[in-house]
Amino acid sequence: LIGPNGAGKTTTLDLIMGMGRKDKGEIRILGLDHLKDEVEMKRRVGYVSPDLDFESWGRVQRVVSFIRGFYSNWDDDYCRNLIESLKLPWKEKVSNLSFGNKIKLALVLALSHRPEVLLLDEPFVGLDAVSKKQIFNEILSVVQDEERTVVISSHNLSDLERFSDHFGLIKEGRMILEGSTADLLDRHRMVEFTTQNGTALEPAPGFHPQTTADHRRQALLDIETFPPSRLTDMGATDIVESRVTLEELFVALVGEG
Repeated sequence: LIGPNGAGKTTTLDLIMGMGRKDKGEIRILGLDHLKDEVEMKRRVGYVSPDLDFESWGRVQRVVSFIRGFYSNWDDDYCRNLIESLKLPWKEKVSNLSFGNKIKLALVLALSHRPEVLLLDEPFVGLDAVSKKQIFNEILSVVQDEERTVVISSHNLSDLERFSDHFGLIKEGRMILEGSTADLLDRHRMVEFTTQNGTALEPAPGFHPQTTADHRRQALLDIETFPPSRLTDMGATDIVESRVTLEELFVALVGEG
């Protein structure tokens, strides 16, 4: 899930985990209703957020021991391996942990019961380069080696491009674009063109004009909805078409309006 700050990414994950009241509709994950089947759903789903707070719980080992008791499928060996690989200080008080180590603790708690789905809310925000790499590698292992579903919310595409195969773009509380990475990149093109007297063309479904500094015009096209040939029909000339990166796609759509 990508989108600018305040778009609704965290709210979406919070609602899935039952930490908020939806206005309407239903939320299902793994075929389970997030409220009616809450216990079973949370047994099968892991959740990591910078807002999770274990500071009043004492030491790391006490937190792990307490959370472990809620899961019959807790994997002790995997938990120990995670703690070692992430270099998490086992006997340290949670209140004394760095921000990065607090995120690592949340990740250990979320992964050690071997969830089928892992929800991560801005897992890389505020981390130093070393902590970020450690957590990134662990998530990558879950995705590639264990083939579990991982849903990550972020406003930073560079954190996600290397292993995410599906994106949803949220803007002002609505999902405005969703699909596989390959499909989204295949469907969209950035075009430059000239119009008579430099006249701007109005936005249309699949046609997203961009701000330009010279007489040349630029727009993002969804070629399934708005094929480039339509530009010629609208009087555009000297059309140059290029493929887009995910970042260009994100910036073009989020920057509208």
